[in-house]
Amino acid sequence: MPIDLAVALGAELPAQEFSWSSNDIQLYNLGLGAGSRPTDAGELRYLGDHAPQALPTFATVAATFHQIEPPKVSFPGIEIDLAKVVHGSQEVLVHAPIPPSGKGRTVTRISEVWDKGKAAVIVQESTTEDPDGNPLWTARSSIFARGEGGFGGERGPSESVELPEREPDAEIDVPTLPQQALLYRLCGDRNPLHSDPEFAAAAGFPAPILHGLCTYGIVCKAVTDRFLDADAARVAGFRARFAGVVFPGETLRIRVWDEGTRKLATASVVERDLAPALADVVLTVS
Repeated sequence: MPIDLAVALGAELPAQEFSWSSNDIQLYNLGLGAGSRPTDAGELRYLGDHAPQALPTFATVAATFHQIEPPKVSFPGIEIDLAKVVHGSQEVLVHAPIPPSGKGRTVTRISEVWDKGKAAVIVQESTTEDPDGNPLWTARSSIFARGEGGFGGERGPSESVELPEREPDAEIDVPTLPQQALLYRLCGDRNPLHSDPEFAAAAGFPAPILHGLCTYGIVCKAVTDRFLDADAARVAGFRARFAGVVFPGETLRIRVWDEGTRKLATASVVERDLAPALADVVLTVS
């Protein structure tokens, strides 16, 4: 089905009401590799039984954490085969530290649809509040749909981040586990692209790939640990553009430039000659 821009643009999706527990946050943090240093006090802050700290990136999975069916790209005016879709970018801003348990209500709308010629970029914006109407977080994400361009829309702006013309202030190598995608999918993303070799091959990949949002969370955690003493409550926001794929078991090299209240970063894959994974990374400190 071609994209119907007149229907899609500005469409509001059904509201999502959900809850989360400290177990959910612990599992999410484990999915990012927390606990790899099991006697480290900073690591254990992510895994406490009663009040594990939540990174702002938990907001990207909170509403769908308990889903067990593969997601569908089915919006007003938009129907796209899941195999054609990859994550384009993600941004989360938290209005206060995410509590270890709680309830939320998320309202999402299609804010932008860009025509890249051979592909389409669909941008969603969402706001999440607690049951009393207090804002919890806002998010903005885009998906890149191959073969869905050419519908006559505008190409859209560039949102690239200019890095300082100096060496980074830190270089952090983070190995991922061979089973990392199988673990992270328990956080609610059951897209078979991350677990089914045949589905991955049909989508053009030699093997299942790591969830982009897993890479996103890993990088946020690594920068938080190095520059903020593993204090997730100090992170006000995190955004990044997905620049390439990561296969489970590969090592991420994260380069960080410390700009005070902003930490700029890139992430690449060591085993593939520093192939890009995340670009335009910005962590904002509260």
